[in-house]
Amino acid sequence: MSLLADYNMPFAAALVLMVLLALLQLVGLGHALGDHDFHADHIGGHDGHVGHDGHDGPASGLLGLIGIGRVPFMIWLASFLFVFAAVGAGGQALADSLLGAPLDRWVAAAIAAVAGLPVTGVLVRPLAAILPSDESSAVGLDSLVGRRARIVTGRAAAGYPARAQVHDEFGQAHYVMVEPHEAGSEMLEGDELLLVRRENETFYGMPLQERRLAPM
Repeated sequence: MSLLADYNMPFAAALVLMVLLALLQLVGLGHALGDHDFHADHIGGHDGHVGHDGHDGPASGLLGLIGIGRVPFMIWLASFLFVFAAVGAGGQALADSLLGAPLDRWVAAAIAAVAGLPVTGVLVRPLAAILPSDESSAVGLDSLVGRRARIVTGRAAAGYPARAQVHDEFGQAHYVMVEPHEAGSEMLEGDELLLVRRENETFYGMPLQERRLAPM
């Protein structure tokens, strides 16, 4: 049996995507995507809690079972793609041996995806002991108020927020939308600012060009 055969196409594609993710990690793009797209505080709300009243909800338990939140999301995704390809290609070889022919590729892909999720959860557990975990360093967005940030995309003006990068107390990067605290002010790409308040999803900052603050 060949991995490039038509019935193994989903699994070959998964391996190609896994390699692409590895290349993104090497050039640094994957880390930025992982930080921005999947912090643990996105799982349970903007205050960094999972579920209600400080208790884990059913969704959180399921995510923990399959390993999401134990390691950075890009690492989890690469692990899942590897397991999906291995389980799928192995299952097709077994089906060919037992049944005389491989399964339909989409049926095999569905079976591999369902089986691969808990296997990925088991696989990433030892990785969690040596890699930084998304969940362990999750913070509430309000804790970012009072920290220094830097505009990375766009021009911030009243009513026109720009994207800024800020590091939390653990040194982990967050990407937030920022407007000037003073209505007549503006901040350009590369400008440093102090986050002074937050309203819903928008932070408000004051430029630091004329300030002398100790590094955080």
